[in-house]
Amino acid sequence: MADHPVLMHTAIDAVDARGLAEFYRRLLGLRYRPGDEPAAGAPDDDADWLVLLDEAGRRVLAVQRVGRLERATWPTDDVPKQMHHDFRVPDAEALERHGRRAEDLGATVLLDRTDDDDEPLLVLADPAGHPFCLLVAQH
Repeated sequence: MADHPVLMHTAIDAVDARGLAEFYRRLLGLRYRPGDEPAAGAPDDDADWLVLLDEAGRRVLAVQRVGRLERATWPTDDVPKQMHHDFRVPDAEALERHGRRAEDLGATVLLDRTDDDDEPLLVLADPAGHPFCLLVAQH
């Protein structure tokens, strides 16, 4: 098998992360990652990052809270669509190797958190400027 990063999920920005996560959870029949479920009786949820899983426990979508977000104007490109991919790699060595490879292919490093003990990651922009993340994760 080839040694490449693996798509973990697609991350979608939203001002109301819980509201958008609930939409996709119900629409697609997904469930929350353990610990991401809404708190019982909490009317207002200010969750920053929520992950939705399929029946087999595989990541499908993540929703990330942002302070503001302009609604996409598709089919015009006045305000383009907004989302990014997260790719997992098995360890810090693979993170560095694939980060260098992405740069060689035309990506630009936007954030280097490779020295973070809890979640080493790189945020890069593809040649068109779309951000994506490479991070060390098991699943």
